[in-house]
Amino acid sequence: MPETTGIDTTAGPSGPGCADCEANDGWWFHLRRCAECGHVGCCDSSPAQHATAHFRETGHRYMQSFEPGENWYWDYETEQLATGPELAAPTSHPDDQPTPGPAGRVPADWQELLHR
Repeated sequence: MPETTGIDTTAGPSGPGCADCEANDGWWFHLRRCAECGHVGCCDSSPAQHATAHFRETGHRYMQSFEPGENWYWDYETEQLATGPELAAPTSHPDDQPTPGPAGRVPADWQELLHR
């Protein structure tokens, strides 16, 4: 990605899990972090798809994976993978947080509830 308009490398993540799921006692499959404001939302496979909802509400086009060991970006405007700078730490949810998560709120039939 040649330019970084829409990316703030100083904005920390909103928390260790999906901010919207946490507010509503929901659960998530994987997490994505807004590269502009740090909002952490759940991926499109998750029941609530909060990362995409954040893009639609704010126009913040770049999300980065918030999973341990992953640093890829997604550009919602081009609908393609992108590259970008390293964001402020932490760059993933805690290693001891389960996937899916959070612990104690994931239903037993979670696999059947994923969006494909």
